[in-house]
Amino acid sequence: MVVLDYRDARPIYIQICDGVREQILTGILQQGDKLPSVRDMATQLTINPNTIQRAYRQLEMEGWIASVAGKGSFVCGVPVSAGLEQRPLWDALDTAVSRLTAAGVDTQEIIRRISGGGNENA
Repeated sequence: MVVLDYRDARPIYIQICDGVREQILTGILQQGDKLPSVRDMATQLTINPNTIQRAYRQLEMEGWIASVAGKGSFVCGVPVSAGLEQRPLWDALDTAVSRLTAAGVDTQEIIRRISGGGNENA
């Protein structure tokens, strides 16, 4: 289930896209899985169906999902172009690790946090 944060500066449809992408990348959603219908997702999230439709259209343009008329929307998997989105994340990680190391954080603590999926309680 996608979780929305109404205090987040990102538009709701972007939050939905990011949530679906994250579920695909983490394996929660597998290739061929059917996504909830626009109406069902709008009801679950209590938002306008047009917002869901916009998110699904964006995900389809990026190659994450495919829509079949009369059948619904299905996960395509991770598109080849998704690797391009990783570069800024790697750069951010490199910067964070450098800053943490400079601040005196133990390397083993950084490794523990990364191994735990970025969770401080891991």
